[in-house]
Amino acid sequence: MKNNLQHKLSIKEKVGYALGDGAANIAWRGASTFLLFFYTDVFGITAAAAGVLLLVARFSDGVSDVAMGVIGDRTNSKYGKFRPWVLWTAIPLAVILSLLFTTPEIGTTGKIIYAYTTYILFTLIYTANNIPYGALMAVMTSDNRERTSLGSYRMVGAFGGGMLVQGALLFLVAYFGNVDPTIKINQLQEDKYVVSVSSPQFVESAKINTKDGVANFVWEDSSLAENNKPSPYISFSMEPNQPYSFIVEGERELEEAKISLINQKRGYSNSIYVLSVFLALFMIVTFATTRERVAPPKTQETNLKNDLSDLFRNKPWLVLLVVGLLWTIYNSMKQGMVLYYFTLYLNNQLLAASFLVGLMIASIAGAMVTAPLGKRLGKKKLFICALIFSGAVNALFIFCGPQDVGAIFTIGIISEFGAAIFPTLFFAMLGDAADYSEYKNNRRATGLIYSAGSFVTKFGGGIAAAIIGAVLAAYNYDGMDSSTIEGALPAVKMLMSWMPALVAMLAAVLMTVYPLTQNKLDEISLELNERRSSE
Repeated sequence: MKNNLQHKLSIKEKVGYALGDGAANIAWRGASTFLLFFYTDVFGITAAAAGVLLLVARFSDGVSDVAMGVIGDRTNSKYGKFRPWVLWTAIPLAVILSLLFTTPEIGTTGKIIYAYTTYILFTLIYTANNIPYGALMAVMTSDNRERTSLGSYRMVGAFGGGMLVQGALLFLVAYFGNVDPTIKINQLQEDKYVVSVSSPQFVESAKINTKDGVANFVWEDSSLAENNKPSPYISFSMEPNQPYSFIVEGERELEEAKISLINQKRGYSNSIYVLSVFLALFMIVTFATTRERVAPPKTQETNLKNDLSDLFRNKPWLVLLVVGLLWTIYNSMKQGMVLYYFTLYLNNQLLAASFLVGLMIASIAGAMVTAPLGKRLGKKKLFICALIFSGAVNALFIFCGPQDVGAIFTIGIISEFGAAIFPTLFFAMLGDAADYSEYKNNRRATGLIYSAGSFVTKFGGGIAAAIIGAVLAAYNYDGMDSSTIEGALPAVKMLMSWMPALVAMLAAVLMTVYPLTQNKLDEISLELNERRSSE
């Protein structure tokens, strides 16, 4: 691998790199959004067991992140240090994602062992793929402005992959899991019916729903409800050719064609299998279309102690570490409160899906404008402005009532437009921190810098979840007790509005001490290019 001073990247290479984060988000958002529900309502393990599993895996994830950064820095192949890992892990990541959503019949204990094994393997393989992928950005070009442009492409790919899995998965589950049932309908009132459904096959994890998805299902025979109660949100088991009767309310002109029966086990498995194929193909394209051009100094010796010493004396990296933690808490609080806000405050859970799609579109737009805005303002100033702008707009939720749907969508979309700039800049600026380390110490540990940055963004999501849980608990919220909802609404409103905004403002204040202005970055780039050209 040779240092190449031709730093301009082609559109083909930028798009190819972006597909890698699209693939990564098929895996990461697929697991983070749907896996807990799959474990409890489809796979069949308890919520407590699933929660402990996800917590244990998150702790191990931090160790593996740093270890993978060290391994990446010490990898030497004809393809480079980081790029080959994208290829080597493409198919294993697709396979382990598929196994996560596979449901073997092995008993309760066997299922827990299977879940632990597959999920921990998933986090390890994902880390082996994603840490080198992130570090690859810093060695594709040494032009810090070009790196910002590459970061914009990356985030468009990331948000696109997230939109693909979050927008398409449930439709794919309905398609692949569709069961052709026998349905009989007897109308009682204008929007009230007795519906009888029978399946030609055994369905262990059945979900029955209407086309519009807003009807309420209750057993006609209430004596059956204690151990097998169906609803639009809870799955149940069905014996073959046995009729199951429900009272259905909430939709008018209900017809047989508007009622669906879904085998969720088959639906989830087949849907993830299809998405996993795209994941592997996207990763292979990323490997084929990208190149590594920036190598460590030839005189650099491998020394982990020196790498760690350089890391903790790297002021730009230390500032980014704290700011990265804070913006992750901010974004995770906003995202984590959406379902609570729309379900409890607006009393319209289905509207949350449209809201989330709107946020994704705003995120793509925000990522696309980051590069031109970064060129005009500089990354540091743009980061500060985006934090203040997004946080201030987000605080306006506090003034919205449940009827102000238009204002809620407008505030959310505008705030998310600004919030999308954070990750786009953050990962590009980690590359700048790697340049700074080489400039000051004549040593470069790109993988280590990116691995620690990656871990702190994951850890921030855990802190955000803890904050949400603690505040809701302080207001005595109990998700199984509807009488606690009214008392918890003030907590829901402030967690959606000014509380995350305060975190964003704190991040903006801390970002003011970030030492790498655009003039300093240009000075570093010039010096490093002179050193590399003389090697």
